Amino acid sequence: MEKYRPVIGLEIHAELNTQTKMFCDSANDANETRPNTNVCPICLAHPGTLPVINIEAVRKTVKTGLALGSRVNEYSWFERKNYFYPDLPKGYQISQYEKPFCEGGILKLSGGQEIRIKRIHLEEDTGRLIHKPEARNPKSEIRKSLVDFNRAGVPLMELVTEPDIKTGAEAKEFGEELQLLFRYLDVSGADMEKGQLRIEANISLMEIAALGTKVEIKNLNSFRAAERAIDYEIKRQAEVLESGGKVAQETRGWDENKAETFSQRAKEESHDYRYFPEPDLPPVRLDQDQIDYIKSELPELPAARRDRFVREYGITEKDSEVFTVERALGDYFEKVASELADWLESQGPIDKNSRQKLVKLSANYLITELQKLLAESKTGLADLKISAEDFAELVVLIHQNKISSSAAQTILAEMFKTGIDPSQVLESKGLEQLSDADELKKSAEEVIAANPQAAADYKKGKVESLKFLVGQLMRATKGRANPQVGEDILRELLK
Repeated sequence: MEKYRPVIGLEIHAELNTQTKMFCDSANDANETRPNTNVCPICLAHPGTLPVINIEAVRKTVKTGLALGSRVNEYSWFERKNYFYPDLPKGYQISQYEKPFCEGGILKLSGGQEIRIKRIHLEEDTGRLIHKPEARNPKSEIRKSLVDFNRAGVPLMELVTEPDIKTGAEAKEFGEELQLLFRYLDVSGADMEKGQLRIEANISLMEIAALGTKVEIKNLNSFRAAERAIDYEIKRQAEVLESGGKVAQETRGWDENKAETFSQRAKEESHDYRYFPEPDLPPVRLDQDQIDYIKSELPELPAARRDRFVREYGITEKDSEVFTVERALGDYFEKVASELADWLESQGPIDKNSRQKLVKLSANYLITELQKLLAESKTGLADLKISAEDFAELVVLIHQNKISSSAAQTILAEMFKTGIDPSQVLESKGLEQLSDADELKKSAEEVIAANPQAAADYKKGKVESLKFLVGQLMRATKGRANPQVGEDILRELLK
């Protein structure tokens, strides 16, 4: 393996979330389950019909390119890509080849690797083939195929990378980061289970200075599948070369169950598609003012958000990653942080350390406790009954040692269920933390008296016995005891 260097490029197809299809006014609805519902004479390629360019799809493609630092071509056009397949009603696909909307650009990975973008172009999607067993005899090997044209004509943005990727893990990270970018830009839902995002990988092995034969793996339906398929194909090609064979230029598929690729057909070259300018569509000209306007609509992008969260709030890179991937949770976190800053300001001059402690505490409870409650209830943040102000109040109560961590969990669960503010829950359930030394001393004496063996073991040097006694004190006070104060009192009593 060491004598071969993997050369990997990706083709990422993303269905754009426009209201209508690419060249007609049929609905673009990925959730439609009734076959051949969102169709019309244009996307079904009836004779005499003429396509019309969906300008919103063009804007979303350009927006993606600008976010990746691509060069936007002011003059572009569509072409016919000729091939026959049952799910392609025209017998050709309207795509781009010679002059795509965007060229160049970079997407940086977490390790600093820069994956270059070759081009981003716009085309129409095909229909969907549904393969079924023969109706009269389900056990028969004879199968039939049905075609659903709901997807035919949906705007499909294709992003092609340069062959800068070296491993399956890099391909997986690139795909995940690109998916996140699409969602931040609101250009695509990028849901792989719905077919809104599809990956194809081109893999070859370079020996010394000679490029190897390129093999394409089509229709990878998850980032994990892409990673596994690429790693398998690298191994397979190396074994072919080591045995003295030649790698065939072909298109292969991925068998998830067998965890291996398989041959599908010989790999086409671009000239096989007989590209020529689409005669039914005019060229597209974008002036600089239009490009600048689209650029002005760019939101804060994932990489910038990660860096800002770490820099501005002092949270860990790991927590920042969670708040970036879970965008709505990150937005909620910022609202909570703002409420905490307001509370601190009301207490006098803002202490930077106190602010950081409060913010980190809120991040911890959002990521662990709140996410757990959301998962258990199978709901999302859109259904959350807890206001950012009330969540901030809960964090302040914890910070002030007015409630224990176990009490905080109880209060949060009640807030999640009812939407009641934390002070009301605290009062109604009597969960305020006990920090009064005199009150706790009495309970501690009772705990020592009830557990003489543990007390004796601690005096003999068994430190873990003190933890046991602290636990008994927490139980005796129904979780209300301040554990640190309780531990100090027990230690003093056991001298």
